[in-house]
Amino acid sequence: MIDLQECRKEIDVIDKEIMSLFEKRMKVCEDVAEYKIHTGKKVLDPKREKDKLKVLEEQAHGEFNTLGVQELFQQIMAISRKRQYQLLTSNGIEEKRDYEMVDALPLKDVNVVFQGVEGAYSYAAMRAYFPDEIRSFHVKTWRDAMEEVAEGRADYAVLPIENSTEGIVTDIYDLLTEYQLYIVGEQGVKVEHVLLGLPGVGLGEIERVYSHPQALAQCKRYLEQHPSWKTVKTENTAGAAKKIHEEQRREQSAIASRAAGELYGLSVLAENICYNEKNVTRFIVVSAKPVYEKTAAKVSVCFELPHTSGTLYNMLSHFIYNGLNMTKIESRPIAGKTWEYRFFVDFEGNLEQPAVKNALRGLEAEANRMRVLGNYGQQEEEPNDQN
Repeated sequence: MIDLQECRKEIDVIDKEIMSLFEKRMKVCEDVAEYKIHTGKKVLDPKREKDKLKVLEEQAHGEFNTLGVQELFQQIMAISRKRQYQLLTSNGIEEKRDYEMVDALPLKDVNVVFQGVEGAYSYAAMRAYFPDEIRSFHVKTWRDAMEEVAEGRADYAVLPIENSTEGIVTDIYDLLTEYQLYIVGEQGVKVEHVLLGLPGVGLGEIERVYSHPQALAQCKRYLEQHPSWKTVKTENTAGAAKKIHEEQRREQSAIASRAAGELYGLSVLAENICYNEKNVTRFIVVSAKPVYEKTAAKVSVCFELPHTSGTLYNMLSHFIYNGLNMTKIESRPIAGKTWEYRFFVDFEGNLEQPAVKNALRGLEAEANRMRVLGNYGQQEEEPNDQN
């Protein structure tokens, strides 16, 4: 019978040999990095790696070992590249980026655009993030808001990007890749929906409920208790409240904030109608200028990958090896490329930190396309005094 302990001892001896060979290989990789530092040669050489893997696979015995050798050496090569990226950065060879560090963002006497109307949650986020000394205006759609900043008519736009109940706002992610704008800040707003109607109206008179699709989804459980009500989608919550005020129809109601109801002279017909008591929407502040505050602690990037096995794992490993805490990952389909996706990642860090520089260097070298969307401060959730 096989002695398990003897097998384990033999494995320990082999592992020690592997460790010694691994460290020896990494020392040679450092010499390779030294050569590339002096010659300007790129770290990643896809053809060299592909040819090397083919030779190694041919030397393996059996189908299982062939696959194992492929995976093992893909990781060894990836680790070697990460070490080379570190050495490049430590030797002062950095990728040029357009971003400029500033002590603080100029937030006074600026033009700020938001989607919707006064009383909307975007308006509440704007009031929470910016001081009173601003000039604000609203537009009909999120695209319009991006366009105002892109054309220079607004310095900043405030846009919803994620809700703790319903998840990401997909349209915003798509717009971030379409426009060359930059995330410079974020603001959390607690969302407390109420059902609004004309003064004196009772629940029994309601036939239709108007609101933004996200608000309708967040209040789905409450609405299911009233199956006879017809839900109608609008471009924003405050706009729904405005519609009820303007049309003066007793059978119509809106899901919006309490502040929107007060603004348009409506009564609260029901409150606490969202099933998630900790319903928070995260808003981003975008600018046409690629700047970040020296205290910025969060980085957002997006990238596209080769459509091959293991590429996402290799990309995410850049965060692991540089000790960076990834806080979010999302994916969106790439237009015109069936079943291919663009990935969005948030992680903690500042563009001045060597670990961040190393990770971004690796991402940029190994992705088909990579872009830093912004480096900004993480804002705590603000109570919504608009409600």
